[in-house]
Order: sequence, then C-alpha cells, then structure tokens
Amino acid sequence: MRIGIIGAGIGGLVTATALQADGHTVTVHERRADSGAVGAGLTLFGNAFAALDAIRLGDLVRDVSSSAVGRLRSGQRQPSGRWLISLPPSDTPNVRSLHRSDLHRALADRLQPGTLRLSQTARVADDGAPVVTVDGHEEQYDLVIAADGIRSDARKRWGLDPGLRYAGYTAWRGVTASTGHLSDEAGETWGRGSRFGIVPLPDDRVYWFATRTVSPGGTDIDAASSLRRFFGSWHAPIRELIDATPSQHILRHDIYDLATFPAAFVQGRGVLLGDAAHAMTPDLGQGAGQAIEDAATLVLLLRDATAHDLNHVLAKYDRLRRSRTRGLWRQSRLTGRVAQTAGPVAVHLRDAGLRAVPSTLMANAMTRMQRWKPPQQEL
Repeated sequence: MRIGIIGAGIGGLVTATALQADGHTVTVHERRADSGAVGAGLTLFGNAFAALDAIRLGDLVRDVSSSAVGRLRSGQRQPSGRWLISLPPSDTPNVRSLHRSDLHRALADRLQPGTLRLSQTARVADDGAPVVTVDGHEEQYDLVIAADGIRSDARKRWGLDPGLRYAGYTAWRGVTASTGHLSDEAGETWGRGSRFGIVPLPDDRVYWFATRTVSPGGTDIDAASSLRRFFGSWHAPIRELIDATPSQHILRHDIYDLATFPAAFVQGRGVLLGDAAHAMTPDLGQGAGQAIEDAATLVLLLRDATAHDLNHVLAKYDRLRRSRTRGLWRQSRLTGRVAQTAGPVAVHLRDAGLRAVPSTLMANAMTRMQRWKPPQQEL
C-alpha cells in the first residue's frame, strides 16, 4: 500500500521504518527543516520493547539505549533524600533510557532515501479521505497516518479534537555528563508543588527534569539560576546536575494533555497515532511507549492486509488502542495531581501514604502497566 505519514517524531518514524520494511511505499511529511529530534532524555519500559520486538526494531533501539536505569535503586524521595518508596532493580528489570535525538537518528537512518520530506506543511482532507495537500499539491495515498503531535492539525480537521488542558505545572529538562554520584540511585524527588527526576543515559550522560506548579507562559532569563534557587538545597546530586548544564541547553515546556479523551482515533482512511491521538502528561513515563505501541499495533494489523481490508483494520486499531490508552491517560493525570501537591498538610499526608505503600504493590502496578500483546492475540 501507499501510505503517507505526517510527523517525524518517534511514533511517525517507528511506523514508517516498520511499514517500509514490510514492503509498503511510505512518505513522511515533516514541517520542520531540521530532521533532528527536539527533546532530552527518554525512558522506555518493557511494553515498548515488546512492541518494538514484534516489528523487528527492538535491537535497533537497544543499541542506542542504556539498561543502567533498570539496574539502579529507584522510586520517590523527599528533598532531604529520605526515601518514600524504594524499588530494588529487580522490580524494574526491563527499563531502558536513551536520548531522543539518538533514537530519532537511528530510525531515520533506516529509511530509504527520499522517504523523509522536510519543510513540508501537510494538510489532511477534512472528511478523512487519504489525501494530503502540500504546497497546493495533492498527494494520493491508500492510508494517511497523522503523528503530528499534541497540537495535531489533523485531529482538528477530522473533528476529533477535544482541546488541550494545562496540567498546572511546567517542566525543565536537561542532559549533562554524569557527576559520578549516580552509581546506585535514580528516580524522582517530590517536594511541595515541585519535583526533580534523574535518569542515567548511555555514554555516561545524565538526563534530569524538574517541575514546578506555576502559571503557563513563563520564561527564564537564566534557567539554571532559577532552578538553583528552587532546588539548590535538595539532596545530591541535584544541584550538581543543574550546575553542570549550560542554561541555554535547558528546555522549558508547559505541560498539557488532551482536555477529554477522544471519541475516536480514526476518520475515514485517516488514523491518529501517538500524542496526536492520546496526548497524556509525562507522569507515568508512557508517552513514547504508547506511541510505539500504536505503531506496532497498526503495522501488525496491516501485514498481509490489502486496501480493501482497511475499514476492518482501522476499526480494530481504534478499538484496541483507545481501550489501552484511556486508562493510562487518566492515570497519568491523577499521578501528576498527587505528585504536584503543594499544601503542607496535603504533602504530609501524601508522603505518609507513599511510605505506607508496600513496594510489592508498586512493582505489581508497574508490571500491569508494561503488559502489551500483539493485536493478533487480542479478542
């Protein structure tokens, strides 16, 4: 089949690479002039690798990722360093971390020359017809996949857009060289309306992120100085990581998710994928993983299918992926609310509750989140 993909993020590139390997003719339209990924670190759990293995891309991603985070003690701490929940490495054995740009490059390098078309603003047909308009010229496809992100134009044109909701907090992200203090720890630290997370990356780098409950639309004259002011007294190596990251390399993003869950991911011969379909807050670390699951599900459903089978294929994709992602979208939102709690009494109750949760319960919840089955095994 001839398939057009809008968006060259992780979801779009995983889909394109796998579909092309299966013999489909694929074109990826990307509005940005630079093919490199925008972002910092990324954590992928076992479900993402189960999906990647099913479409023969697991080893490619393992080659650019690190298993170090899955070998470290992790969980949630207080700013003093006291553990609220401590998970041994055995509870997170399949977790790997990587830099977004490394994954993006590895996937793009697998594509045939001419597949990725940059600086193209592609518009879908409002009725879901498999047509993409680029610079006034129409391109005909058998299927159009919109992987154009949280502010998806396709989602709006197809009448599937519920709007966006500000999650109530802003995130800062950075990548720096290891400070040498991460030999046996990773995870998040939860304060009052603020968090700090640490994830080791390949090549002795460290991905870190910080969040604060603030109004949207803010800017920083000097991001590093601002973060030192709020997180400088927190346990090591938090200040060291901020100090080791040039301010101009720190990314700042207001966090949004979809205001309500979409009624459908499919319109005609058009399908939403990744954040375009189910943008969720990053509080479960499942955004990229769910985009990869979307990609694998669609690729596997399209294997041995013809254009005449598309209605059935897309209906099954819609049913499976909305069922899978709805709960994660909701749970991500709830987790963010709990994590960003700011009132002193509420924070005290939250922390006491976390300390009372058995680690086995948390491990079981992680295991359930990481379950993914190929669509052929789904009813």
